[in-house]
Amino acid sequence: MRIFRKTLVSFPLFIFLFLYESSTAQDTIRRGGFLRDGSTHKPLVSPQKTFELGFFSPGSSPGRYLGIWYGNIEDKAVVWVANRENPISDRSGVLTISNDGNLVLLNGQNITVWSSNITSTNNDNNRVGSILDTGNFELIEVSSERVIWESFNHPTDTFLPHMRVRVNPQTGDNLAFVSWRSENDPSPGNFSLGVDPSGAPEIVLWGRNNTRRWRSGQWNSAIFTGIPNMALLTNYLYGFKLSSPPDETGSVYFTYVPSDPSVLLRFKVLHNGTEEELRWNETSKRWTKFQAAPESECDKYNRCGSFGICDMRGDNGICSCVKGYEPVSLGNWSRGCRRRTPLRCERNVSNVGEDEFLTLKSVKLPDFETPEHSLADPEDCKDRCLKNCSCTAFTFVNGIGCMIWNQDLVDLQQFEAGGSSLHVRLADSEIGESKKTKIVVIVAVLVGVLLLGIFALLLWRCKRKKDVSGTYCGHDADTSVVVVDMTKAKDTTTAFTGSVDIMIEGKAVNTSELPVFCLKVIVKATNDFSRENELGRGGFGPVYKGVLEDGQEIAVKRLSGKSGQGVDEFKNEIILIAKLQHRNLVRLLGCCFEGEEKMLVYEYMPNKSLDFFIFDEMKQELVDWKLRFAIIEGIARGLLYLHRDSRLRIIHRDLKVSNVLLDGEMNPKISDFGMARIFGGNQNEANTVRVVGTYGYMSPEYAMEGLFSVKSDVYSFGVLLLEIISGKRNTSLRASEHGSLIGYAWFLYTHGRSEELVDPKIRATCNKREALRCIHVAMLCVQDSAAERPNMAAVLLMLESDTPTLPVPRQPTFTTSTRRNSMDVNFALDSSQQYIVSSNEITSTVVLGR
Repeated sequence: MRIFRKTLVSFPLFIFLFLYESSTAQDTIRRGGFLRDGSTHKPLVSPQKTFELGFFSPGSSPGRYLGIWYGNIEDKAVVWVANRENPISDRSGVLTISNDGNLVLLNGQNITVWSSNITSTNNDNNRVGSILDTGNFELIEVSSERVIWESFNHPTDTFLPHMRVRVNPQTGDNLAFVSWRSENDPSPGNFSLGVDPSGAPEIVLWGRNNTRRWRSGQWNSAIFTGIPNMALLTNYLYGFKLSSPPDETGSVYFTYVPSDPSVLLRFKVLHNGTEEELRWNETSKRWTKFQAAPESECDKYNRCGSFGICDMRGDNGICSCVKGYEPVSLGNWSRGCRRRTPLRCERNVSNVGEDEFLTLKSVKLPDFETPEHSLADPEDCKDRCLKNCSCTAFTFVNGIGCMIWNQDLVDLQQFEAGGSSLHVRLADSEIGESKKTKIVVIVAVLVGVLLLGIFALLLWRCKRKKDVSGTYCGHDADTSVVVVDMTKAKDTTTAFTGSVDIMIEGKAVNTSELPVFCLKVIVKATNDFSRENELGRGGFGPVYKGVLEDGQEIAVKRLSGKSGQGVDEFKNEIILIAKLQHRNLVRLLGCCFEGEEKMLVYEYMPNKSLDFFIFDEMKQELVDWKLRFAIIEGIARGLLYLHRDSRLRIIHRDLKVSNVLLDGEMNPKISDFGMARIFGGNQNEANTVRVVGTYGYMSPEYAMEGLFSVKSDVYSFGVLLLEIISGKRNTSLRASEHGSLIGYAWFLYTHGRSEELVDPKIRATCNKREALRCIHVAMLCVQDSAAERPNMAAVLLMLESDTPTLPVPRQPTFTTSTRRNSMDVNFALDSSQQYIVSSNEITSTVVLGR
């Protein structure tokens, strides 16, 4: 009975200890514990189940290995292997902590096939092995909480976030990642990836016999200079950091920490000799290749030999010599190029000029074995190169300083954009001929421009003398200036001619550059406003194509009597656009107002509006990426002109795809200034009781509070940018889980899938680097806070240059649906408010009482 009572007392304690051991054993192994191979033994699992440590067989291989793989996803990619050179032939493997405190892997014969191989200490009995959510397997001395061994210091073929890659320039130490021999054989293969510690550190992919296959270019404290698109991939490639200063051993460490810790990323060197960055795609449940190297023929190390430059866009093959050099052997680029004219110091003569430098822009800087670099200024860098006869080139890179090459230039690659500038030393005669040619060209151009200007002046004077009565009503434009009070325009029945001075609200607005057409001329030009000549309809009214007697094609915007927009918008557009001259703004040729008729006469745009192409599945392919990017740049330049460079500072307030017209050469021109507002020179923001615009394009502060500024147009531009890239309307996703195109774009951006936003019709042929940069800029433009958005000057700079760093955007929460609901609430609060309902492509006006 007493024994039974003792059993009852100890049974709960036994259960507690069993549960405790079960819970702690989930991610740890202790002295005396075992991790056995076999179906009945579960692997160690990290606290958040991100990684697992256990036994596996790769593919069809019969061998058993101890490894680490992803635990909470379908594709459990292996990231680390312990016994990669000594597989176990059966399922008898056991992982334990030995008497000397080492992690050991034993086979069925109790033979050690792998060990952590650390020096024993007095605390051998107090150690624990633990798998972490970073994928690191650590051996920890519990009493001191000191990590005495970790798998991150002994990697196989995979670099994971939070790993530290040691680099020691003094000793040449380098932690390398070695590929598997094949897909089913994790034993060390022929390819390795690591950091070259000499000079400015760079990532190098080595092949058989330690030969270089690819390199990333030098690290400049922000990016690797030989990866031209690195500046765009901020979410994934901007996690790299190099520790500073060096530790007591002289070592520094490369680390990588992703901006979004929830995204699973890994860098892997494959058995075929390529390096890939892979990201887990939760939607497709597979690993997606985000970046690879070498990716093109020119990425291969020194593809064109010494002093040869590789360019995938070359007209006569991808290889050519740097100017001033010639091929050593025609057709055999492995032998590279040789200097055509010796340098001055090599000729020992005094009757030749000083050596000059040829600047190569947007290139991958050459590799070097024994670089000379310092933090000297650029001019000092150039002087130091000239004083050294063996110097072949120099450059000055922010974050690195002065870099001088005293040997052959190898592994030169020409990029479309990005990269660095390299100054190659050449004999004066090689540069001199080029200078003379440039001078001749400049003189010829100046003479041509002068003659063209004289011809244009004579032509203009000749044209001024012609009788213009056939185009306008009445008499000569030079002798007739009419003063019109636009508030009484409805009662005017006189036929006007020439230029006018318009009285608006008692103030004269001089529009001497703007002719007034008479009604009969417009009627004749449009064939009495025939339906065949109708180009479309907007909130203002119908637009007609017309042809004047001199053959000039025009577009006539006719104010509809039923339009919610009327005389105010008509006056506004005349005042504004008559004073604007820019190649990306539609040109107003004149106006007409007789009786009830109010019309604006524009230059004719034969290719209609932008939405005619990008929202039509049959026409989307006609607008390829190169053309779309040119259209984006043109719209940005037009907006910058309105905001900063025009005589008036103008906020458009109704920028949308249908208000971007395309001329015969597909150049974009911003139109429809009926809703625009003029700002004073020092005015940055204004408030209105009359909210105008189009759903899907209005900024939050404008739609909700009536506040508008240049940042309101920036928001509309961001929406426009997303629509041009995707070929989808912002409101087309209103019923989806994302609520709008903005919400969908943000989802893709934060999950590293921005390229999926690109219109599928052009995705395969688009410039991925430019597209990703445009999407990033769009995300900056559609941020909720106006203060967070860039101005158009910054937008244009980011679009047209390879800015090393782009700001990280904040999540936009103001979607089309929330905007609509908020406006409905405001409307319901005051029944006296006016609310004009319209579709997405018709400008809407909301009058809010304030």
